[in-house]
Amino acid sequence: MRMRDGRVPTGTTPAARAPGGPRAAGRRLPASPWVRGGAALLAGALPALAFPAPGLWWFAHVALVPLLLLIRSAVTPRRAALDAWIGGTGFMIAVHHWLMPSLHVFIVVLAALLGLLWAPWGLLVSRLLGGAPSAPRSVAAVVLVPSGWLMIELVRSWEGLGGPWGLLGASQWEFAPALRVASVGGVWLVSLLVLAVNTGVVLLLVAPAARAATGVSLVACALAVAAIWSWAPRPERVATARIAVVQPGVVEGPHSVERRFARGEELTRSLAGRDLDLVVWGESSVGVDPLRSPKTASRLAALSRLVGAEVLVNVDARQTDASGRTGIFKSAVLIGPDGPTGDRYDKMRLVPFGEYVPARAALGWATSVGRAAGEDRLRGTRPVVMALSGERGLRFGPLVCFESAFPDMSRQLIRDGAGLLIAQSSTSSFQHSWAPGQHASLGALRAAESGRPMVHATLTGTSAVYGPRGERVGGRLGTGSSAAAVFDVPLARGTTLYVRFGDWPVYGALAALAALLAAEGLRSLRKPAPATPAPLAHTAHGSPGRPGH
Repeated sequence: MRMRDGRVPTGTTPAARAPGGPRAAGRRLPASPWVRGGAALLAGALPALAFPAPGLWWFAHVALVPLLLLIRSAVTPRRAALDAWIGGTGFMIAVHHWLMPSLHVFIVVLAALLGLLWAPWGLLVSRLLGGAPSAPRSVAAVVLVPSGWLMIELVRSWEGLGGPWGLLGASQWEFAPALRVASVGGVWLVSLLVLAVNTGVVLLLVAPAARAATGVSLVACALAVAAIWSWAPRPERVATARIAVVQPGVVEGPHSVERRFARGEELTRSLAGRDLDLVVWGESSVGVDPLRSPKTASRLAALSRLVGAEVLVNVDARQTDASGRTGIFKSAVLIGPDGPTGDRYDKMRLVPFGEYVPARAALGWATSVGRAAGEDRLRGTRPVVMALSGERGLRFGPLVCFESAFPDMSRQLIRDGAGLLIAQSSTSSFQHSWAPGQHASLGALRAAESGRPMVHATLTGTSAVYGPRGERVGGRLGTGSSAAAVFDVPLARGTTLYVRFGDWPVYGALAALAALLAAEGLRSLRKPAPATPAPLAHTAHGSPGRPGH
């Protein structure tokens, strides 16, 4: 504001005259909303580089710094929410870009809808990191900004919204300290710590007055990781199981189901004499229900007798479950020397659009746009722990496809007595993308969380095995392999803190955010109401509204 003679009124500072007020002073903003939107989209996509295939796990600790800096520079809360929404959309597109051949442009629509979850987080970031954060606000930001991000991960982990794919903590699957952290608080605690580091880096860059407090916060995070490394319970190795994975590879064209089955038979026969405990086939490895097809059951039983071990296959076919429901199930079925043993697990959590269409009456048109399911699969009703018939009676918990992304499912299987986790998967539709590597990497997190080994067996790669601390066991079968491999899988006993206490970091984050909301509410109640402006005074020389009158 300037007076008529061009002078600046006393007490008006350059910061106050900056667009958006004092908090916007000194910020360099993109010249155009379109440029800013593009920058937010790109900044939101950067964390995808921390996941396989690029696998730059270390990059996750700074990947969100550009987006945080952009959001904090917003001149209004509305702009901060918009920046976060666009950034979240960029993140979802980048992490799920391999779905484009199946969903086409629909993936952009879904990403934009899910990106709305980031809008409240943008308000939180603007509130805590905007302006010149004080030392107390900086310490609060290191706790609350990660807590807000964790709420996004929690909500989008619901199966109906696509499941917990691309949780930021999952990018740390190769980092041994992160796997130790997962054994205490699951992938959730890893995400919190990764976000805390990103937040701390931003504060070190923009808040010189609070650098000491920020440094102390980051040191506290490092000490917490060191304490977990030193004192958290470790699984005790007790035995070894010899488990074979059969990966037939890509089989396309006419009669592909039968030819894939024949290739699985051929590879399984090559395992004879290997002293095996179990042979695992991938998802959808059998196209007919063995109970309805005596010939299929007989062929599988012959394989079990030949290799001297039971065979865990996966049936994707029309079946009838124990309650009498008939439809297409995806089922893990255990086959022994005499045929099906009776142990069967029906997949409980289905892939939206891939295995069923939510609200098909309204969204059935998606089947004409991409590769959405023409018929909805039926769901299983309960988790199942199976037992092998050998001397040790090894108990294992089967999971199918993206169920390995849900930490609560593997945790429940361990609590039910499973000593081994087995995931049967098929990513053949996304063979030449990042999807197979991303999917296989989830086994390391589930193994570390549960303190039990995990076998990830696929039709077309990537197949891999992880020990009870999340460490890689043996080599892996990549997407170019058609082979059978035997793994000496270390078994373990003991209970991790995550299995014992569950998702406590989520509840802690909720409590921290609730405390912030309560504090803001009390502050607003204590804030005095604005004074009523006095009426304009009229003088002998006129009034402000009518000079000279």
